[in-house]
Amino acid sequence: MPFKRNVYDTAVYREPTPIQDRENPFQSMVERFDVAAEILELNPGFYEYLSRPTRVHVTSVPVMMDDGRMKVYEGYRVIHNNVLGPSKGGIRYAPDVTLNEVKALAAWMTWKCAVVDVPFGGAKGGVVCDPKAMSPDELERLTRRYTANLMDVFGPDRDIPAPDMNTNEQIMAWVLDTYSMHARRTENAVVTGKPVELGGSKGRREATGRGVMTVTLAAMDRLGLSPSECTVAVQGFGNVGSIGARLLSEQGCTITAVSDISGGYYNADGLNINEMMDYAKAHDGSLEGYPHADPITNEELLTLDVDVLVPAAKEDQITESVARATQAKIIAEGANGPTTPAADPILREKGVLVVPDILANAGGVTVSYFEWVQDRQGYFWTLDRVNRRLDRIMRRAFDRVYETAQEHDVSLRIGAYVMAIRKVADALQMRGIYA
Repeated sequence: MPFKRNVYDTAVYREPTPIQDRENPFQSMVERFDVAAEILELNPGFYEYLSRPTRVHVTSVPVMMDDGRMKVYEGYRVIHNNVLGPSKGGIRYAPDVTLNEVKALAAWMTWKCAVVDVPFGGAKGGVVCDPKAMSPDELERLTRRYTANLMDVFGPDRDIPAPDMNTNEQIMAWVLDTYSMHARRTENAVVTGKPVELGGSKGRREATGRGVMTVTLAAMDRLGLSPSECTVAVQGFGNVGSIGARLLSEQGCTITAVSDISGGYYNADGLNINEMMDYAKAHDGSLEGYPHADPITNEELLTLDVDVLVPAAKEDQITESVARATQAKIIAEGANGPTTPAADPILREKGVLVVPDILANAGGVTVSYFEWVQDRQGYFWTLDRVNRRLDRIMRRAFDRVYETAQEHDVSLRIGAYVMAIRKVADALQMRGIYA
């Protein structure tokens, strides 16, 4: 199966943001964690334990390039927590991956799994590389060496990787094969997000976008909005953004704007999402040159007069200035960490209902859990069964987060953190500390 990069496999490649211009994502996580910990009156020792990673792995990944040179890349795997079960989290390839970013993403995975009541802990991996400049053979060698270096970390009962930014089903197949060769047995459950032919789950590719759709509809219900009367703008047209947009469109919403790395596209009468997905697939995953929309900037998209905004691109997009200018009634965070901590109180004061990332994009890890269960059983479910179970779990998680937020008079984000931290802390209390 040849390596392909298209809108269905992975998020659209992003250009690196200069390090000095970026928020520290781990600090962003800790700031939200602190608020929830104070509400819970969390034991100080538990605070110290849960606010930092359990293990951090940094590995050099040597790769023989096609021209005969050897190049060494830096790889990371962070295990934030495994109190509830084996750790779980994706692997991303990007030139601007940092250890702080991976630490934050691993922590968010811990809270995400707890919010949707999935028995996993949180982990994340990354390799500092430019996948856009690498050949399929180079990417395969990179993936196999990274996997081999982490053989003592990965495992179906220890730590289970999955696709993330700029990685896809094919890369997960290489992870599966490399691990299985070293283990001397086929271990399908060591990785999720792999091809269906190798034990992947039906519905996994669409799961994160479907979860975004489900919680967005739940938020509309709470505000008394009808999907047929709602307009939506989606930042990002990779796997999450494109599928989320398509599914919301199928529910009757009017998608007036989307964007990808090439820019924003706006049509007040509504965009044809299926047509745009076909266009992107035919143009190497890019919407550049799409003829049936007006070009707009990314900031214009984020501040359009729409009912729903879905940031599904990258971190730190909704800043203080964007929060002040946003006109959306609902923000459903398809991306990880798209809103800075400083923007949170502004959005709350404006009455914007923000469905946080650790809830809104948890559909992916939920179906990853389904995939892991199916692999362990050797029995695979129909697409309808996967989708019904996903919708039920996401709707139930939204309702529980909403009720927790109401109970403590806080935002949905802090409500989600309170619920997640309480679950992990309670498990830690029952297990005790081994000494």
